[in-house]
Amino acid sequence: MAVQSSASPSPVNPAEKENIPIIAWLWPVIAAWLVPGAGHFLLKKTGRGALIFVSVVSMFFFGLFMRGVMFTPEKGPDYLTSLINYGGFLANLSAGMLYLLASMFGYSQIDMAGAVHDYGTKFLVTAGLLNILAIVDTWEIGSGQKD
Repeated sequence: MAVQSSASPSPVNPAEKENIPIIAWLWPVIAAWLVPGAGHFLLKKTGRGALIFVSVVSMFFFGLFMRGVMFTPEKGPDYLTSLINYGGFLANLSAGMLYLLASMFGYSQIDMAGAVHDYGTKFLVTAGLLNILAIVDTWEIGSGQKD
């Protein structure tokens, strides 16, 4: 009777990783951007997909309910302001269909002083950043680098 070691599983052979077709991860990655968690559902990782969906959607809606500001890509008076505006816009856009639907239905808040509005803005940005992590995780699973 052979005894199996409880050490980490054997690494994936690099030749096997190269044989994974691009279509195995391309559509799940696109789906993961459009609908948070959808890429994981396509890869049969339903637990992760449900957790990501609930997390990203609830963070985004909390940001909307707190009347957070969505960034627009505009040049500011200095480099730091421009970096914040463009970076915030990319983070908002990373929330996928949530951002696109909110923009399409005319959600727009002016930037005003107040802790609640500021936290709402942070929630909107963090929802997009969390979805970026989920997209990377989808790519890693789809490309065979992670189980």
